[in-house]
Amino acid sequence: MHTIKDLMSRDVQVISPDATIAEAARQMRDGDFGMMPVGANDRMIGSISDRDIAVRAVAEGRGADTKVRDVMSDGLRWAYEDEPVERAVAIMGEYQIRRLPIVSRDKRLVGIVALGDLAVREAGPESAAEALCEISEPA
Repeated sequence: MHTIKDLMSRDVQVISPDATIAEAARQMRDGDFGMMPVGANDRMIGSISDRDIAVRAVAEGRGADTKVRDVMSDGLRWAYEDEPVERAVAIMGEYQIRRLPIVSRDKRLVGIVALGDLAVREAGPESAAEALCEISEPA
């Protein structure tokens, strides 16, 4: 049985809610990822994605100096690193998310799992297909 820590990426960056969306976009571009957890006072308080920036900022005519807190998503979903891979697949499918923050048992951010991780690594293409089918269903 594979656990989430077997396939998660440990290179995860957190952004401050007081950072600008331009800073978030640059970090996403430079790191080649589309979502970042938002952290304040050593806690994850939400996330910001490339889609949040496009839909909640650009589409509404907000400027590049808009604060992350003004466009981020609340209600962050996560999983524990020692849980089975199927748990990540289930959460990603149920909540229709493509990137899932991973925490240790003391709730410290230790990594992130992306849909691509499920397909490329040991989890196998069937896990990715299952998650993608659920993620892609109309809400």
